Amino acid sequence: MKAKEIPILLLTGYLGSGKTTLVNHILANKRGIKFAVIVNDIGEVNIDADLIQKGGIVNKKDDSLVALQNGCICCTLKADLIEQVFELMKMERFDYIVIEASGICEPEPIAQTICSIPRLGGAYTKYGICRLDCIVTVVDALRMQSEFACGNDLTRKHIDEEDIENLIIQQIEFCNIILLNKAAEVKAEELERIRQIIRKLQPAAEIIECNYADVDLNRIISTNLFNFERVATSAGWIREIERQATEEEENEAKHPGHRHEEEHHHHGHDEEEDGHGHHHHHAEGGEVEEYGIGTFVYYRRPAFDIHKLDHFIATKWPKNVIRTKGVCYFSHNRDMSYLFEQAGTQKQLKEAGLWYATAPEEDLIRLMQQEPGLMRDWDEKYGDRMIKLVFIGQHLDKEELTRELDACLE
Repeated sequence: MKAKEIPILLLTGYLGSGKTTLVNHILANKRGIKFAVIVNDIGEVNIDADLIQKGGIVNKKDDSLVALQNGCICCTLKADLIEQVFELMKMERFDYIVIEASGICEPEPIAQTICSIPRLGGAYTKYGICRLDCIVTVVDALRMQSEFACGNDLTRKHIDEEDIENLIIQQIEFCNIILLNKAAEVKAEELERIRQIIRKLQPAAEIIECNYADVDLNRIISTNLFNFERVATSAGWIREIERQATEEEENEAKHPGHRHEEEHHHHGHDEEEDGHGHHHHHAEGGEVEEYGIGTFVYYRRPAFDIHKLDHFIATKWPKNVIRTKGVCYFSHNRDMSYLFEQAGTQKQLKEAGLWYATAPEEDLIRLMQQEPGLMRDWDEKYGDRMIKLVFIGQHLDKEELTRELDACLE
């Protein structure tokens, strides 16, 4: 007999975005689906008293579990998510599990944890097989309006070492559906600007505008949308970085001093390919002209001088850049690739492993056979070494940014 499949919906979104309101909609559903909803704090959910089963709490000793008359339960998120999901499946009472992630959590590690459960086998698949069905990120339109005002840095409260913009961006980049909540509380023009920012950050997810998180559950439940690889590679910066460079771009990358006059070299090809026209650096009608939300790829083959780049980041970083991510390397250590990442005020640089160009020749031949894409990016002088940074922002001055970054090259 085939094991019962239990779909899981993962809800993410910053504090106050409307996740808890959405949880209440789900718990009050009249569709006959028995939901087990895992939340951070039951006290914050404020479940309608009329919904709570007589006796209320399933286990008198455990006030972290509340049973509802429609067969659903609401329980508090425990430290070990794997064990908690397993315990719920063991009850064999529920059709669907909803997990409300903490507002200060990135969704990817939680998704990895959920996806690992069926692979554990044994007792963990005895009562059914759980499957991550969909990741929904709830975005507060009002917060987006103020915090992505391009130049107005966010105020940090209650968060160490992270900034709010970074968390919101991580949550937008790793999801299937974005609920743009409190849509009625911002002007139509501002709402469209916010949509453009979201679309640049995450071109693949569906954006649903709503108020009070009042969304048709059919649009977010049992969607079968989640695929780890697709979601992990759906962010706007990844799409840009994987686009193959033109011959002109390759020449400019190798010889930064010989810049071409015209700036239109990406346009026609990309617009036909994906419909978004990501590389518009000029006002050419439509969304980019009106709201100035654009994407720009800085691509070079020579290495950065780490001291020059550090000075630029510390003193000249443009405030209208919302998101930057990509690979680079430095003249003091040409063998190591680095991942550079910026969101809001937070900037990170971390080692990303050795370039393939450092491998012995026989290993390199084998790698090229296994990964045909490697040949595409290979250069006789530099191998696969490159600087490729994707910038997403409002009214980006591509020429100025290029000049400043070129000045950071060795």
